[in-house]
Amino acid sequence: MKRPITEERGTSGARTTVTERAMRRIMDMISGGALLPGQRLPTEREFAADLGLSRSSMREAIRALTVLGVLESRHGAGVYVTALEPRDLLDTFGVVAEISRGDTLLHLVQVRKILEPAATATAAARIDDEVLARLRAEMTAMEQGGTAEEIVSHDLEFHRLIIEAAGNPVLSAILDGLSSRTFRARVWRGYRVEGVFERTFAEHDRIYRSLVERDPESARTAAAIHVAAVEDWLGTQADLG
Repeated sequence: MKRPITEERGTSGARTTVTERAMRRIMDMISGGALLPGQRLPTEREFAADLGLSRSSMREAIRALTVLGVLESRHGAGVYVTALEPRDLLDTFGVVAEISRGDTLLHLVQVRKILEPAATATAAARIDDEVLARLRAEMTAMEQGGTAEEIVSHDLEFHRLIIEAAGNPVLSAILDGLSSRTFRARVWRGYRVEGVFERTFAEHDRIYRSLVERDPESARTAAAIHVAAVEDWLGTQADLG
């Protein structure tokens, strides 16, 4: 018989709950290959007995891993390991960007300032003419104006296309999570009030031209300047604290 999992202290001295340990056991099975992407888990009763868990602890662990994108519950068909794609696993990361304020929001922008220029530089060496044409279309749509929401949609797509062109799905998922639609809408509304749309359009154009020239270092610099401008704007917004 499996020894039941109980609450205990980890090496750091912090208490580990039964559910957290159950989650760890399931994730160890996935990382070790005992459970594969797309594979159906045993029934709740069988799985709990096999791991020495109560059914309630197993249920809580499965629920938590489902929220994290590791497992998925299919109505009437059981619980399965997901495809474990980076975008699925990092999907909840975007929630942090959506609800953060003050210093945390500033720190998120600073992380973006580290990652996005590197991704843009990589994209400059890989991007094709079709993607460049789509970038040009998104820039044109932004410059034509519209509601803040419409501009944000084009802005998000502009940056998504660039990051996707870098060819790293993990990096794409992380940067997508940092690209809060709510925050971007607030930035664009602020730019409209302050009359700095032209400066922002010029920043996008510099990024675009660097990509057209397939110049990684120029693209890196252009992206860094663009995100730094967002960081500077955020520093002036006392109501975000």
